[in-house]
Amino acid sequence: MKNKMLTLLFAVAMISTQAQQSFTSNDATASVMRSNGKIYVVVAVVLTILFGLIAYVIRLDRKISKLEKE
Repeated sequence: MKNKMLTLLFAVAMISTQAQQSFTSNDATASVMRSNGKIYVVVAVVLTILFGLIAYVIRLDRKISKLEKE
C-alpha cells in the first residue's frame, strides 16, 4: 500500500511538472487561452477529475483490502 502511494505521489508530481512547463511555453494557443482566462477553467476541471479519480481508487483499495481481510 505504501509503495502504491509513493508511486502515485511521484506520478502526480511528474504530471504537475509537465503541466507547469507547458504553461510557461510561448505557444500561441496557450497565450490566447491565458489572455481570455479560460486556461484556469481547464486546469480546474482537469484537477477536479484527477482528484476524483485518485479518491475513487483509494476508496476502492480500502474496500478491497477490507474484503481480503475477511
